[in-house]
Amino acid sequence: MFQIKKICCIGAGYVGGPTCSVIASMCPEITVTVVDVNESRIKAWNSDTLPIYEPGLNEVVLSCRGKNLFFSTDIDSAIKEADLVFISVNTPTKTYGMGKGRAADLKFIEACARRIVEMSDGYKIVTEKSTVPVRAAESIRRIFDANTKPSLNLQVLSNPEFLAEGTAVKDLKDPDRVLIGGDETSLRDMASQYGKGRNISVTRLRYSANHNALDSRSITAHLTFQNDELCKNRRVSERWPSVVFVSVSGFGGSCFQKDVLNLVYLCEALNLPEVASYWQQVIDMNEYQRKRFACRIIDCLFNTVTGKKIALLGFSFKKDTGDTRESSSIYISKYLMDEGAKLHIYDPKVLKEQIIQDLSQPSISGDNPERVSDLVTVTSDPYEACESAHALVICTEWDMFKDLDYEKIYHKMLKPAFIFDGRRVLDHLHPQLQNFGFQIETIGKKVTTRIPFTPSGGVPRINEPPIKKSKA
Repeated sequence: MFQIKKICCIGAGYVGGPTCSVIASMCPEITVTVVDVNESRIKAWNSDTLPIYEPGLNEVVLSCRGKNLFFSTDIDSAIKEADLVFISVNTPTKTYGMGKGRAADLKFIEACARRIVEMSDGYKIVTEKSTVPVRAAESIRRIFDANTKPSLNLQVLSNPEFLAEGTAVKDLKDPDRVLIGGDETSLRDMASQYGKGRNISVTRLRYSANHNALDSRSITAHLTFQNDELCKNRRVSERWPSVVFVSVSGFGGSCFQKDVLNLVYLCEALNLPEVASYWQQVIDMNEYQRKRFACRIIDCLFNTVTGKKIALLGFSFKKDTGDTRESSSIYISKYLMDEGAKLHIYDPKVLKEQIIQDLSQPSISGDNPERVSDLVTVTSDPYEACESAHALVICTEWDMFKDLDYEKIYHKMLKPAFIFDGRRVLDHLHPQLQNFGFQIETIGKKVTTRIPFTPSGGVPRINEPPIKKSKA
């Protein structure tokens, strides 16, 4: 039986870092080295402030870092010494050429495969863990076969991740399922033995990515086309508890949109325009939900937010993570900045530099990135963000937002004081908040008692669909 004594993970991001930290913690007899070309990220992993936030991750890293867990930029040495190599690099959506805006960019996957085959000797297992399109693992194997050496034997496995950010450490220690794809019978038997007592599924190499893609895209469709009644007691996967399925201001995260856009591209390439159109509607409706929420804010504030201070609470795409990729907060901020609003943003885990960087990218700030410094203030205190604000907008469902002193906040805000709950975290507080005097607006639920306001009918809404005329 082949014994794994050393593991190398290429990529120190949201998958590779937590995954290998937990492996090192649970397998002290195995030496785990996480490598990356980004020197600043490796320095952060070796410091007291980790580059990503996950509940419980800091304790896991501190328990084994320097013992059997190491972070390094020496990629070649780590590959040479390893018995098992994980590929956990980024696979972003292409921003150029054919498939721009839809297809996955696999240049980092290919670069890893070529580097592994160049640096390796003897027998190694190479496991693909990145979020990749179907048959990406087969492409890795083709590169290995075309560059083989007499003394080299590289076997390819696919082990897609089913982690949910915010519960990644828990998911790794007690996984709902573990899926391993491989065409070598001996490898599949070995995987089954190492996973004895766990919920392990072994399948062929090409099918493993299909399972992950199906899970991700079905959840995305549910999140997009749901309403509040359909969400009740809805549980699509153990990976996502039922609390996720409530009406909100759009989904975020790096995988959902990327996976669906790649599926649109594949359907178009396979001449399936109707299927491509369906999945494109998932993205379009999510974007519309964000615009609709921003439009509601503008309407309620008497159809103008120019020069008005608006407090945005939460910037990460979900609670218990510092990840802002494709966060709805970015796009809601964009639409409000387009109207000239003065945004004061607070998030307990997202750094100020990250917020400014996200809002300064060309797709958000256009040709005028300087407006971010004029319109955006990042604060370290939620009460400071709300002081003298016209409205409070909740964009992330952090638990701490349920426990804020809203009576204190109300007295410091301009009147009428508005709360726009884009994540449905204050549902249980509505009667109390209304007694304070707040005007509450939320998604998927009608708040009965409202302060009357009269929005002008002459201002067009942001890309709202036309109103259907009733038939005579």
